Amino acid sequence: MHPMLNTAVKAARKAGALITRASFDLDRLTVRRKQRADFVSEVDVAAEQAIISTLREAYPRHAFHAEESGKTAEDAEHVWIIDPLDGTTNFLHGNPQYCVSIALRHKGVLQQAVVYDPNRNELFTATRGAGAYLNDRRIRVSANDRFEDALIGTGFPFREFGHLDEYLRMFASVARQTAGVRRPGSAALDLAWVAAGRLDGFWEMGLSPWDMAAGALLVREAGGLVADFEGADGWLESGRVVAGNAKLFEPLLAAIRVR
Repeated sequence: MHPMLNTAVKAARKAGALITRASFDLDRLTVRRKQRADFVSEVDVAAEQAIISTLREAYPRHAFHAEESGKTAEDAEHVWIIDPLDGTTNFLHGNPQYCVSIALRHKGVLQQAVVYDPNRNELFTATRGAGAYLNDRRIRVSANDRFEDALIGTGFPFREFGHLDEYLRMFASVARQTAGVRRPGSAALDLAWVAAGRLDGFWEMGLSPWDMAAGALLVREAGGLVADFEGADGWLESGRVVAGNAKLFEPLLAAIRVR
């Protein structure tokens, strides 16, 4: 395992342990509402601090782009992109679908990825050019080549609803053409599941870089494709992402391009 990935795994496991301890005492947590349907708990903050302190100790010159504390430097060569708890709303309801997501970009290129699901003790990892793994076992995107048999993941708009009508058209289009659409509530974990072949594809809009970065590298290293809704590489900036295996990627892209 690459030493930087190893450090990220250590950080993710620390955060996961914190989150799991807190999950037994949900009614005592301090929770703040960032905006409508967008929550942050003291666990998000503590988990993020644990991740950053672990990474900073090993790599003091690296920068951070994290959900709760923002960016530390715009022009650093190495930037860690961190979501300490992706799926906070699930977590606060005791719904066990959430994860820790950590990615490393070097000169703008994603190099390392960790998505850790503490409920299932599933550790998804990838290093650019070296494949994707689940608990040390190599994973691949699904081999399904029939869109009508596909299981597709998504996320509904939940913060601002200016694009809800556009999204609902996409949802109807995909639902009509596939075997099913799922909305588990953690984009990072959804992308990891595409990498592991548990979902054939995934699309969502309104995401932040920390929701997508690690999961997207996992998908690519598992043999899948990731793009924005134009089929280009601007997903990290636009927050609109499509992912899937190579055979179903184009049909999924076509299905969400309804007007």
